[in-house]
Amino acid sequence: MGNIIINFLIIVKSVILLPFFEYSKKMGFRENLKDELKYQDLKVKELAEKAMVSKRTIDHYLTENSYMPSADTAVRIAQALNVSVEYLVTGKDTACATEIKETVLPLVKKLNHLSDSDLHFFAEVLERLTK
Repeated sequence: MGNIIINFLIIVKSVILLPFFEYSKKMGFRENLKDELKYQDLKVKELAEKAMVSKRTIDHYLTENSYMPSADTAVRIAQALNVSVEYLVTGKDTACATEIKETVLPLVKKLNHLSDSDLHFFAEVLERLTK
């Protein structure tokens, strides 16, 4: 059930939030990583633990003179954030092509702040409504 919510949020973010922030499509890994940390309200230390990468490494990718991470590291960071590597590198995620109504945006922002148990409840309600 948790995967449904995660996939839902990824699709909503890619289809609704990114068009509102067109500038992110022009940004690189560093800027997209910073934005994603802010969006998910994650600290660098938390991401480092989830991605099994040192905090110093993540800090480096967030600095002005940083270089692109190796493919393996980029995948671990993307998986820890539940986004694609493509999104971190380009700001786009072409795998998500589902169209979602604009009225869903306020709901997504609220979902981001729910506890795991509330998200589970929401997923069950959504599942029943869409049957």
